[in-house]
Amino acid sequence: MSDALVVGTIRQAIEIAVMVTMPMLAAGLLAGVLVSVFQTVTSIQDNVLAFLPRAAAIFFVFALTFPWMLRSLSGFARQLIMRLPEMVR
Repeated sequence: MSDALVVGTIRQAIEIAVMVTMPMLAAGLLAGVLVSVFQTVTSIQDNVLAFLPRAAAIFFVFALTFPWMLRSLSGFARQLIMRLPEMVR
C-alpha cells in the first residue's frame, strides 16, 4: 500500500468526521452563547440552565441530521470496502 493512498484515506476520514460533527458543534456553540448572554443579562447563574438548552439543541440537530450523517458515513465505508483490494496490494 502506498503512502499516498494511506494519507488520502486518512484525510478523507478526517474530512468526513469534521463534516458530520460540525452541525452539532455549531448548534451547541450557538445555544451556549445564547444561554450565556441570557444568564449575564438576568444574573441567573444556574448550572442546569447552562446545560439543558445546549444538550437539547445538540440532540435536536442530531435528530434532524442523522439520515444525512448515516448516508455520508455509509458512503465512506462502502467506498473504503470497494477499494480494499487496491489497499491490500
